[in-house]
Amino acid sequence: MKIVFIGSGNVATHLAIAFKAMGADIAQVWSKDSRNAELLAALSKAEPISKWEHLDLHADCYIICVKDDAIQDVAVQLSEVNGIVVHTAGAVSLEVLHGCGSGHGVLYPLQTFSKSKSVDLKSVPFCIEGDRQETLETISAIAHLLSANVTEVSSEQRKILHLAAVFACNFSNHLYHISNELLKQHHLTFDLLKPLILETAFKVQSALPLEVQTGPAVRNDSNTMEEHLALLADTPEMQLIYQMLSNSIIRSTQ
Repeated sequence: MKIVFIGSGNVATHLAIAFKAMGADIAQVWSKDSRNAELLAALSKAEPISKWEHLDLHADCYIICVKDDAIQDVAVQLSEVNGIVVHTAGAVSLEVLHGCGSGHGVLYPLQTFSKSKSVDLKSVPFCIEGDRQETLETISAIAHLLSANVTEVSSEQRKILHLAAVFACNFSNHLYHISNELLKQHHLTFDLLKPLILETAFKVQSALPLEVQTGPAVRNDSNTMEEHLALLADTPEMQLIYQMLSNSIIRSTQ
């Protein structure tokens, strides 16, 4: 299989390396930044390109891994290609690729990626969608090269998945950042929280989050919550976050 990657960021890096390891021919890596294209191309034994006129029009699959707002602009450049075109975004509709290639669809890996940390793709959920059954079957076959966890998901369902992922991953990670800032102010290390974070993550592998909710809000420890708010008196934004989340927990457990 001959694949062209459009983009050279975190998702493109993980997918390109994985497909290469599975025996795929990574023909090209496009990036508007030629240096970024060269870096990923070197890892995947591909040709780096940064100009659309150098794009190979005869690959089997074109995988778009750019920021959401850039997908539509990229799609315009892929109207003449002969292979199928997919994007990897959670919050972008299938329809943004209308008119691209011999078919178009979505190959969305529901995972957080960083270039510096490897991810075992075999267990990563891949949410797929196609403009027609033939395209969907091709995308499914491509996804199964990487993972056994492949599910057909509509554009609307995928948007909800992405929203839920923002709450579960992006927001929780930002809360870790807030926790770290609080600890640093008082000469404490974030390492102290790591066992607690791991145990919380382990619990929701076998139970629903609501079933394992702990803390002062679920216990309605009003005195403790008032003391916490007093400690945050100099940071009203943190106070607001604390109040909003505590109220949400209280409402969910009533």
